[in-house]
Amino acid sequence: MTIHPGFPLSASPIALEEHYGAANYAPLPVVLTRGEGVYLWGQDGRRYLDMMSAYSAVSFGHGHPRLVEALVAQARQLAVTSRAFHTDRLGPFLERLCRLTGMDRALPMNTGAEAVETALKAARKWGYTVKGIAEGHAQIIVAANNFAGRTTTIVGFSSEAQYRSGFGPFAPGFVTVPYGDAAALEAAITDDTCAFLVEPVQGEAGIVVPPVGYLKAVREICTRRGILMICDEVQTGLGRTGRVLACDHEGVRPDGLTLGKALGGGLLPVSAFLAREEVMAVFTPGDHGSTFGGNPLAAAVGDTALQVLVEEKLSERAAEQGAVLLERLHALRHPAIRDVRGKGLLVGVEIDPGFASARTVCEGLMQEGVLSKDTHGTVVRFAPPLVIGAREIGDAVAALGRALERLGKAP
Repeated sequence: MTIHPGFPLSASPIALEEHYGAANYAPLPVVLTRGEGVYLWGQDGRRYLDMMSAYSAVSFGHGHPRLVEALVAQARQLAVTSRAFHTDRLGPFLERLCRLTGMDRALPMNTGAEAVETALKAARKWGYTVKGIAEGHAQIIVAANNFAGRTTTIVGFSSEAQYRSGFGPFAPGFVTVPYGDAAALEAAITDDTCAFLVEPVQGEAGIVVPPVGYLKAVREICTRRGILMICDEVQTGLGRTGRVLACDHEGVRPDGLTLGKALGGGLLPVSAFLAREEVMAVFTPGDHGSTFGGNPLAAAVGDTALQVLVEEKLSERAAEQGAVLLERLHALRHPAIRDVRGKGLLVGVEIDPGFASARTVCEGLMQEGVLSKDTHGTVVRFAPPLVIGAREIGDAVAALGRALERLGKAP
């Protein structure tokens, strides 16, 4: 083994990460070593309130005792076998997942991007084998400013220039329409359209909530025009917006559904593509797979996460505490705040660039003992673990107020 000369292994964690890691992230300058519930602790022992929960992956809080217990017990018993064999954990997990979401079948994967890629494959094959689209002509409609992951196929239908720059050529077969515009969706549908992929609330775009009735209108259009409605709920699903699924707010049941992040209980990557029978039936042995997808460890943790979600009434808690969060943020009335929007415990605070970037605000929050991250330099996310209480929400909003006051007046 060759040690890189001239750079001490005793250097700080940040220095080591910057020297040996790829520069594809720009983290806030804090080194975290421990987490519990809604709190994180830095290397220096300082406690921080987590208002981001790893983009919803830690919806149940850090180190939830039941989830950790399930992880450890299953790791001691059996962790990974691949899908070449059956295990005693996968079937019960899939049953609970389907019953909770109202879907017929589930295909387990690992990351949210993998779940979306699975949905795209299912939609295309459904288009060819069920709808009768000519081979190689299937089109999937997506919404502008979407975010579904980082694979080359997914960034290929992104409208964010940076996500695409330097990574082409991209897969064809995607059509983009404005988000929240049901009429634009209908106008874009052709005989070659097989599906519409949509986030019920756009997360990476800046916590964008569509007009009331949009999802219901999309459902009606997709049914009438004979295309699949696929909801990407990797970030919004499993209680985040105050319902088990964000599409539940309008009583909509999609043909396909992607879940991830919170499904792994904040402990390991677990995701799934769920669909009604006709859609999932397009897959036959050999069509699709994953070495780690549906492994016993993931199934045990995912199954326990779903139990915790229901038994601790975390969807209801997100609705209640989300209302508190929105009310207190609106009450700040600081001139740096252009808008406050969201649903449940998925809230964005848009910052006037005349005052500062949202990144600067997040750095100010860090000084106040609150951790979050901006999106596109304009919006501060407030998406804490669903176990947060009113007192912690008050602390976070007060910290935001102090951070904004330090910015002074706009030039």
